Amino acid sequence: MIPIKTLRIDIADWTSTVVPLARRHGWRYGHLTVRRDADQYRLLELLLLHPPTGAAEIVTAQIARADREFPSVTAGLPAAHWAERAIGDYWGLTAAGHPRWKSLAIHQELEALAPPFANSEEGRADPGESAFMTVAGEGVHVIPVGPIHAGIIEPGHFRFSCLGEVIANLEIRLGYQHRGIEASLAATPFRHARHVVESSSSDSTVASAIAHATAVENLLEVAPPARAGAIRTLALEIERVANHLGDLGALASDVGFSIGAALFGRHRGAALGLGQTLAGTRFQKGFVSPGGLAWAPQESSITDLTNQLPELEVRVEEACNLLFGNPGFEERLEGVGVLSPSLASEFGLIGPAARASGSSYDARRHYPHALYPGLDVDISGQAEGDALARATVRRQELCASWAVIHAVLASLPDGGVSVGIPDTLPGKRVAIGVVEAWRGELIHWITTDERGNIARYSIRDPSFQNWTGVSIAVRNNLVADFPVINKSFNLSYSGNDL
Repeated sequence: MIPIKTLRIDIADWTSTVVPLARRHGWRYGHLTVRRDADQYRLLELLLLHPPTGAAEIVTAQIARADREFPSVTAGLPAAHWAERAIGDYWGLTAAGHPRWKSLAIHQELEALAPPFANSEEGRADPGESAFMTVAGEGVHVIPVGPIHAGIIEPGHFRFSCLGEVIANLEIRLGYQHRGIEASLAATPFRHARHVVESSSSDSTVASAIAHATAVENLLEVAPPARAGAIRTLALEIERVANHLGDLGALASDVGFSIGAALFGRHRGAALGLGQTLAGTRFQKGFVSPGGLAWAPQESSITDLTNQLPELEVRVEEACNLLFGNPGFEERLEGVGVLSPSLASEFGLIGPAARASGSSYDARRHYPHALYPGLDVDISGQAEGDALARATVRRQELCASWAVIHAVLASLPDGGVSVGIPDTLPGKRVAIGVVEAWRGELIHWITTDERGNIARYSIRDPSFQNWTGVSIAVRNNLVADFPVINKSFNLSYSGNDL
């Protein structure tokens, strides 16, 4: 269980109160959003996390019915700037004093879709300056890329302002993948919500399912069986391994190291095969459910998984030695796309991207999900903040994941994999699930109304927090470096757009 303290303040004191609270020693920014209370007032809510104790705090302020704005905290808490812009699109409220106020998800290409985004009763907030930032000067030119790309990837638009071949500024325009996930989760019976959750970002199926299940279990004050927690851990680490292998292969491809790309692509497929061995499907969909697991893997599946691991582990280590031992690969990534520790911290970056820039935060050490934080995890870390550091962190995390998987398999508990859960959720309750997904900290935040219905379901995907890091990291780099820098983050478009 994650203990949550709530604090109600006046909206006039919002900025002066929450910025110092967020900057207390040991505290972290979690998320910022809006919900409605029983009287249909809009409530501005900030989630703060305290990793040393595994606790959380929610600060709430009521917004007057006639008000169309709220005080911005971005100047003192830059990590909130993306969330404040999202509130403008989805709740029709303007963040007064935001230093770069503009629409996050609704723009020229999506103007026809504006009404479903914002609350229909209030309409849409002032989108601010919808045009891209203009960089002027002799020799400055603009390169638009996307939203449709050459590869089979999600849509997103990148607008580069360049001086010659050097990138002076990058603006990222997303929103093309908005599907109304959060609204759907509030309207879906909670017993079926896990299927919607898994589609929020499909390469993080297990992490999303565990975050959802953990939040629901915290609401209900139930604990899954020990065997279910152990198998959830296996599923989560297999997902992490598969995606890190995919990223290393993509980086090899971007620098023209075709052998590395082929090897890591093959190994990623084998890692997905581990997921199929354990859960029956390569992306392990439908496997994790509130109360434990939707079904119990056969003992033969556990045996097969145990037998398949050593060979893949050896082959992955050989491929990593080949990739990182290649001078061309290391030279191509070293010093490219540097994100300083100070900026990574100020903008609240998380996951491998943050740990490559000096952060030591990993939710597996602090917040209960699967068998964590009871397992000892070797936390990866680099300080250089460049593309090579982000690749190195992935390699380190592969080694840590192998160790976790072996440890869990060596002491897999006996017993069932699920417990019964009530048909309804308790009323007027709030709970969160915090999971270290393969991209970083993933938060699912559920609030129920008086009748036990979900009044607000908010998701903070790690990509939502990390896209700013891409735009910072590419500055003063060559245009030709962008594919490498972008892939070294490899963020989710759909996880951001929801």
